[in-house]
Amino acid sequence: MHIVYPAVVSALLFSIGVYGVLARRNTILVLMSVELMLNAVNLNLVAFDVWLADRLHSGQVLTLFVIVIAAAEVGLGLAIVLALYRNRRTVDLDHLRALAEPETATGPEQEDSGAGGLTGTARESPQPVNVAAPQGAAEERRTAEGEAQAEGGGGGGQAVRRERGTL
Repeated sequence: MHIVYPAVVSALLFSIGVYGVLARRNTILVLMSVELMLNAVNLNLVAFDVWLADRLHSGQVLTLFVIVIAAAEVGLGLAIVLALYRNRRTVDLDHLRALAEPETATGPEQEDSGAGGLTGTARESPQPVNVAAPQGAAEERRTAEGEAQAEGGGGGGQAVRRERGTL
């Protein structure tokens, strides 16, 4: 067997794994790409062990260690992904960049002036905040601005903002 064939296949597998780590946004796919990179290294270790005709089969023994480490990495990685999904309701890496907990929709909690702790309400698990406006909100705003302009002339936008309390 010529050493070039497994080395080229290993380089291609490793390149695909690097592309997967750099380009993917899904945490599960990134973990799969890391596994692909580890398997490319295993292929290289076994190919060079056979090519060098090592009596101790060091490459194959090292490959077994890499497989054990990869299995532990998968277990730990999936446990982290499940914990993140329970807390954040997403496995998208762009949304997981911040280490702080996501803010709740009701806003920050207020502190007691005397004790310095939370008010009487128990803290619930954080829910993702929907940033997009509801579907009917833009239409309601347009109709309210139109009614205010018809009644008062050009200051309709200010009347709507006063109603919403944003002025």
